[in-house]
Amino acid sequence: VQLQASGGGLVQAGGSLRLSCAASVRTFGTYAMGWFRQAPGKERGTVAVISRRGANTYYADSVKDRFTISRDNAKNTVYLQMNSLTPEDTALYYCAASVRSGSTWLDVPDFGSWGQGTLVTVSS
Repeated sequence: VQLQASGGGLVQAGGSLRLSCAASVRTFGTYAMGWFRQAPGKERGTVAVISRRGANTYYADSVKDRFTISRDNAKNTVYLQMNSLTPEDTALYYCAASVRSGSTWLDVPDFGSWGQGTLVTVSS
């Protein structure tokens, strides 16, 4: 699975961004998808996960009620809507695909295909 993330940029605190991740695979709907982030000097961590058909979504506590993950299987694309951004959200954001169903929370080791990162910078 080839993944292409986009939509990062510089935004002021309190602002919003929408990340997109386009997948080059015919069977996109058979993969759970996730968004991850890695800040300088920190490990990569899971931000949000969505199941194969989008029925189940999971969020890290730090982004709950601010971020929304969604997917459009007809467009082979997964999104991350990020609202009320804070400087602590500054990181390189990655999307990834997992052969697991996504019916439960998934973490970094569960994902086998990764896109390149897109940088999100939130200024105070």
